[in-house]
Amino acid sequence: MSTTERPRILVVGGGYVGLYAARRILKQMRYGEATVTVVDPRSYMTYQPFLPEAAAGSISPRHVVVPLRRVLPKAEVLTGRVTTIDQDRKVATIAPLVGEAYELPFDYLVIAMGAVSRTFPIPGLAESGIGMKGVEEAIGLRNHVLEQLDKADSTTDEDVRRKALTFVFIGGGFAGAETVGEVEDMARDAAKYYNNVKREDMRFLLVDVADKILPEVGPKLGAYGKEHLEGRGVEVYLKTGMDSCVDGHVKLNNGLEVDSNTIVWTAGVKPNPALARFGLPLGPRGHVDTGTTLQVQGTDYIWAAGDNAQVPDMVGRKNGNENAWCPPNAQHALRQAKVLGDNVLSGMRGFPQKEYSHANKGAVAGLGLHKGVAMIVVGKMKIKLKGRLAWYMHRAYHGMAMPTFNRKIRVFADWTLAMFLKREVVSLGAMENPREEFYEAAKPAPAPPTAAEAGDKTKAKAS
Repeated sequence: MSTTERPRILVVGGGYVGLYAARRILKQMRYGEATVTVVDPRSYMTYQPFLPEAAAGSISPRHVVVPLRRVLPKAEVLTGRVTTIDQDRKVATIAPLVGEAYELPFDYLVIAMGAVSRTFPIPGLAESGIGMKGVEEAIGLRNHVLEQLDKADSTTDEDVRRKALTFVFIGGGFAGAETVGEVEDMARDAAKYYNNVKREDMRFLLVDVADKILPEVGPKLGAYGKEHLEGRGVEVYLKTGMDSCVDGHVKLNNGLEVDSNTIVWTAGVKPNPALARFGLPLGPRGHVDTGTTLQVQGTDYIWAAGDNAQVPDMVGRKNGNENAWCPPNAQHALRQAKVLGDNVLSGMRGFPQKEYSHANKGAVAGLGLHKGVAMIVVGKMKIKLKGRLAWYMHRAYHGMAMPTFNRKIRVFADWTLAMFLKREVVSLGAMENPREEFYEAAKPAPAPPTAAEAGDKTKAKAS
């Protein structure tokens, strides 16, 4: 940690907003003007829109993460958690990965903790569910799905086989629809290499409590997305929830029951619950309440943006919707981070701050290789695309939005190689417990029985 007397700008969270806000501040501030400290439990930022492609093997998982220390060489990067914030003393308590917690003073604070999976008290969900918020989960899902194909190919037990080849996805937004599309694509490709597994043997279910999927791209494209997935054999159940999934036995509230080893939960997100311990003004759903300048209400030294913030949508309000808030997506997060970075420096220097205002540019979604939907807003016109052209738009937009030139090149290289090489369909299930084999080889052999014990066993057999 720095012991400098310079004012400290503490950025809580190294995700999309935290990374871009810190980069903006470091780029715009004068030499020695302030110390920028970024605190996050992970030493990297994850570009979440690419997680479905990472789960399907279209992109290397290493290429969807950005190492914070490499991208922010002039910042202090602390790997740990901010557990409490004392606003009166302007001190944050840091819990590092190892060792004792300690206090860190700050002068200006940026809250960029993002969101976590929104879950409900469904029996069996915590034990059986798989999330899709981190690259670790994407890698785990890929290995898990391919491992299920291995199991199904090797067993003669029909119940085991049926459970292994049933895949349930809960949530029909971007994450759910894109993940089921990508994983179905991967499983279809992988089935070509198995003697006893065909695509017709697999069962994919997409479940959502809403009356449509992909609401972000509009009702018509959402309906097309549903028809497209159903045409590929995915069962889509709308206005339906999951009552329980104990031991993989999935019960839906429409009466359907299936057994599945794979239950993927993508039913929305909620602000990081740690925000409740910071003493900040929160909105009705737990978001930090900010003004139009991204400054937290009632403060002059705290800013927030992204998924953990309740940011007024100025464009929507100008159009008559007085309760419009910015949606939690990468499009807003990127732009909010830049405005936030500028406003932190303006606030530090005593200058007026800018209001955040951004008109929606549309939405894009990939549903597997060469398949997608896109809604592009140009002025007052909405251009709706589907199929291969929409898929190109999806890749172009997210490829350019990927942070750092280094990662952009790596992602585009992955895509280019995939045009000429077949998809990798190998499961690395041992990654879950990489030391298990070594432990079995290195653990002490059991002690041989003593003469007395051997005699007792002989007598027992004789009797």
